[in-house]
Parts: sequence; C-alpha cells; structure tokens
Amino acid sequence: MKNAVALIAVAGIASVAAAQNFSLSMTPSVSQTVEGGNFTVTVYGDADMGSHILGGAFGLSSDSALIDSMTWSPAAWSAFNTDGGYAGNGNYNEVIFGQLVIPGIFPPAPGSELGEAIGSFQVNLAASGAGVIDFQLVASTGDFSLQSVDSVSGALADDSQGQLSLGSASVTVTPAPSALALLGLGGLAAGRRRR
Repeated sequence: MKNAVALIAVAGIASVAAAQNFSLSMTPSVSQTVEGGNFTVTVYGDADMGSHILGGAFGLSSDSALIDSMTWSPAAWSAFNTDGGYAGNGNYNEVIFGQLVIPGIFPPAPGSELGEAIGSFQVNLAASGAGVIDFQLVASTGDFSLQSVDSVSGALADDSQGQLSLGSASVTVTPAPSALALLGLGGLAAGRRRR
C-alpha cells in the first residue's frame, strides 16, 4: 500500500513538472487619465516552452460605459490577423494573430520573442464620465489562446497543453480640469445666492 501511495505521489509530481505555463498580460500606457482622452493597452505573450510567439487569439472585456470606442493594432511581426472589432460597452471581440515559421526556411520574425508585445488596443474615452475601468483579457473560444514555437527544433506548444493565465489592468478616469473648474464656479455661485 505504501508503494502505491509513493508511486501516485511521484506520478503527481512528474505531471506537475511537465505542466506548461502560458500567459497573456497587458500594460496600459497610463494608470490615470481624464474623460474624453485616449490611451493604449499593450498585450504581451509569454510561455515557458519555445522561444517565440507563433500565434493565438483572445478578446478584451471591461463592461465600461466610460469607453467610447476601441481599435486593435497587431505587432509588426504578426502577418496573419483577424480583427473581431469593437463590441461596444468597453468590450472587444476576439482578435487572431500569427506568423508562419518553418525552421531553416522561414525563421520567426524579429520582435516575436516570448515576452514581447502581440499588439495594442487604442482606447478612446467618452466625452464625460469618471470612474475606474477594469480590463480583463478573455480566452479564445477556439483551440488555444497562445501558441509558441522553438526557433531551432520547430516544436510547437500551446495553452491547451498547460496552464493559461490571463492578465487584467485598471485605469482611473477623472473629470477634465475644465469640468472641475465649472463645478467650483457653480459652488461659488450657489454660495453667493445663499447670502
């Protein structure tokens, strides 16, 4: 019985050791901005298998009425792209990105190394409104969200064979300085009326 338990424990450790980790993360160009402004949210891909990003797909959600519109711009290395477009209410439909890699014939494009940018969302804010926008990356509805390739062996790996972590980020939207000045003047006018 002890041997069976030991074998199960060793098998469990071996399966954990063989697990592959993939991540999609994002970084906004600002942490705070004013209403009516715009900023970018850059998405990065990383894995503990391979050397370069090969392709994948993901969406973005925020469910925020503070966002007026968004557009997607893939990184220069991504040759095969599908843009699902802005879905409204601060959400973006799935984008697909990728490149053709055949070791010795078509090497991975410069800039597609693991940990590098996949592309950026341009976020345009509504003319008025303040609050916090919480962005969350959404996994692909297809076979995988991120696939990597080894530039020497050509071996492929994707998150369907391991663990995928999806990043999130927040941006605070504050009233424009002119709106704050109007509020201050309104307070002064209200104070004068009371006297």
